Amino acid sequence: MRAEPAAVADDTDDHRWVAAALAGDPAAFRALFEHHAPSVRRFLRDLARDAAFADEATQETFVRAHARLATLRDDQRLRPWLLGIARRVFLEELRRRRPRVAAEPVGDEVASPEADLLVAEEVRLFRAALARLSAERRGVLLLRIDHGLSYDEIAAVVGLTTAQVRNELHRGRQDLRGFLAPYFEERS
Repeated sequence: MRAEPAAVADDTDDHRWVAAALAGDPAAFRALFEHHAPSVRRFLRDLARDAAFADEATQETFVRAHARLATLRDDQRLRPWLLGIARRVFLEELRRRRPRVAAEPVGDEVASPEADLLVAEEVRLFRAALARLSAERRGVLLLRIDHGLSYDEIAAVVGLTTAQVRNELHRGRQDLRGFLAPYFEERS
């Protein structure tokens, strides 16, 4: 899993684009989509472990966001709001069917075949450990680790208190350590 830098555009840009989109400017909503869709798609792909579903769910997230754009409060940040919608789209799909697992290529090119195999194995083990977490706990961890949201933002996205978010993060990290411990003991 890779950490991504914070969003390039600031909240002021988002607020301007939202205001313009509400005024009927399709280019403004397109700018919001282009800026935030990669993060939403990555979150959905990590939750569902299915790239095709992530593509469809990203589209559905933005369809819903467009329809509900007027409900975005001035004090809300757009990205956590969008990730909250994406999470609801994922949970609805989860209720309908079990998520499919899609094989995806692993990481950047590595210098040797042996190193490439080791990286692929580490990624596979981490994804398998992540998949063993409940969808709720996995979502909280991904929002923090991969998307860099604050505890308060995660709480707003998933509908928990900040204390519950801290607890879920702590337990999720413990669970991951427990799932991965046998592998690391083997390599020591």
